[in-house]
This record gives sequence, structure tokens and C-alpha cells, in this order.
Amino acid sequence: MNQYEQQAYQEMLDWELNILKKKSTFQQLSKKAQNKINSYIPEKAHQIMTEAIKHMVQTTLVGSDFTTRKNPDVGPLLEDKEKLIQQKLESYRKTAMIEGAGTGAGGIFLGLADFPLLLSIKMKFLFEVATIYGLDTSNYEERLFILHVFQLAFSNDDKRREVYHLIKHWEEEKDRLTDMDWRIFQQEYRDYIDLIKLLQMVPGLGAVVGAYANYNLLDQLGQTAKNSYRLRLLDEVI
Repeated sequence: MNQYEQQAYQEMLDWELNILKKKSTFQQLSKKAQNKINSYIPEKAHQIMTEAIKHMVQTTLVGSDFTTRKNPDVGPLLEDKEKLIQQKLESYRKTAMIEGAGTGAGGIFLGLADFPLLLSIKMKFLFEVATIYGLDTSNYEERLFILHVFQLAFSNDDKRREVYHLIKHWEEEKDRLTDMDWRIFQQEYRDYIDLIKLLQMVPGLGAVVGAYANYNLLDQLGQTAKNSYRLRLLDEVI
């Protein structure tokens, strides 16, 4: 393990500790409130939202795989790969900021358009990351891993710890996974970004909130993706 890999490994350990630490009282109360709100939503509405998110994500997965360069020009070292990933992250953050500011400035109707647009940006970024790390995104297992990385980035603390366990032990766990639990996938993601996206629809505030929120959501996804793949790759080095 070279110096960069040692540093990356320590960053990964710090990231793991942050995931596993006990959540605050505020976070616990927030989740209880979200669960209460979800209990008032009719079952038919939950089913409609779940199917809508499922089809939206599946369509994005196909499009992202089709448009992602399969053999990026990158060196063999982890440092080479992660320098390129950082460049990609900076580019995608800027794209997300512009998209968030534009839809946020448009009020409620354009604010609603932000959801699928931002989702496609996030998924495309994850496909880029997987490819740079040398993984085949046309493989169903790798697409399933991408969805779990996404879920790890945008879930409440209890669900994050559960998904983290799957990612940490991916080689042992992947064979028993046939598909995502789309109901939980959409609900966790929606709960995670609900407040931010509501503020984004406020006239006069939406553009600033949209740009800032999208930038930070991409940053959160970038850190999660990088450390999730480190869990797999650095384990082979040790």
C-alpha cells in the first residue's frame, strides 16, 4: 500500500465512523415526524410514487450506461483514478448548481422539474465513477451496487448503517440481492431532500437554495461514492 492509499484508507475509516456513530436527538425526532407524515399518505399514493421513481431511475440507468465512456484514459494507480473522479465531481457539481438555480428561480412548476433532472445528474456521475474505478457498468451487479451507493448517500442514519453493511460485505451479500426495495428507496430519498426542495420552490429564495442544495447533494454523493468503492478496492490491497 503506497502513501496515497494509506491516506485514502484513513479517510475511509473516518467516513465509516461517521456513518456508524449514534444519531442526534434532532435527527431522531425528524425521522419520527417524517414517518408520521408518511403514515397519513394513502397506500395508493405510495404505490404511484414508488412506480414513478422506479421507472425514472431505471430509465436513467440505461441512459447513463449508454452515454458513459467505457474505457476512460486513466492511470492504474488509485491516486490517478481519484484525481479524475475529483475533476468529474467538480464538473457535475457546477452542472447541478446551474440546474438548481434555474429550476429554483422558476417557482413551483420548474421546481418540480428539478427532481428528475437532478436524479439523472447524480446517476450519470455514479456511472462515471464506477467506470473510472475499472468496473463494468453493463453488469447487473454493478448497477445494483450503484443504486446502493445512491441509497447510502441519501437515507436516514438507521438505513445508512444497514446499506453500509451491504456495501462493506458486497461480495458476500450481492448474491442474495435480486432487486432494490423500491418503496424504501423512494421514501428514503424523498424524506432526505423534502425540506430542501420545498424551500427551493419559495419565490425569491428558490434560485439560491436550489444552487446551494444541489452543490451539497452532489458533494455528499461524491464522498459516499468514493469511499464506497474504496471499501471494495482497498480491501484487495491490504
